[in-house]
Amino acid sequence: MAHEATRLRIVTYNVHRCRGLDRRTKVERVAAVLRATDADVVALQEVLGPGPASGGQLEELGARLGMGWVLAPTRHLRGRAYGNAVLSRFPIVGHAQYDLTWQTCEPRCCLRADVQVGPRVLHVYNVHLGTAMRERRHQAGRLATFVHDRRTRGPKVVLGDFNEWLRGEATRILSATLDGVDLPGHLRRRRTYPGVMPLLHLDHIYVEGGIEVGHVGLVRTRTALVASDHVPLVAEIRLRD
Repeated sequence: MAHEATRLRIVTYNVHRCRGLDRRTKVERVAAVLRATDADVVALQEVLGPGPASGGQLEELGARLGMGWVLAPTRHLRGRAYGNAVLSRFPIVGHAQYDLTWQTCEPRCCLRADVQVGPRVLHVYNVHLGTAMRERRHQAGRLATFVHDRRTRGPKVVLGDFNEWLRGEATRILSATLDGVDLPGHLRRRRTYPGVMPLLHLDHIYVEGGIEVGHVGLVRTRTALVASDHVPLVAEIRLRD
């Protein structure tokens, strides 16, 4: 498929350390799911990165998909960096990590990857919010501040696992300043967790700054339904001139 400079396919996917619902850890299976999406930019949550002896799951995924990548670790798990990552077919020309940790809860963060798409830079914010309502409210407020930093200009996509299946405080805060993708308008089935029989809608996409959203879909192939405890959410976007 030939990719025009202004048209992109983006994916958000919580890969659950590449451990499927069959309790098998298979990086190649997650790579196969992502390869089938023909994505240009991929936001991953719960991925294992480099350790003392190798680049971990993230390096293998990047090699299998032919993509460059950056990682924002929140902690170390079994001696490896663990957190959010962005993979891209286009050059990643910059990146930043923002702390979203609230009180004594599990460490959380947002990764911003600056992707060079032709003459423009697309800012991709990959987030994984917490499981508590007050925690998410705090994180959404901080996230909105980071996204609207005047030093970061141009089109922006905010996506990831928001751990919010109802229209709660985090959704309200983010929707007040960003354009949320209307998933009910695109999807008959919009629940993304757990994989094989999704009951909850945890994964979301927001955009800002001259971005048109086209087709939005879920990957519900036989492999995708067991590869992780989430299924990938895919959106086609166009960067307006």
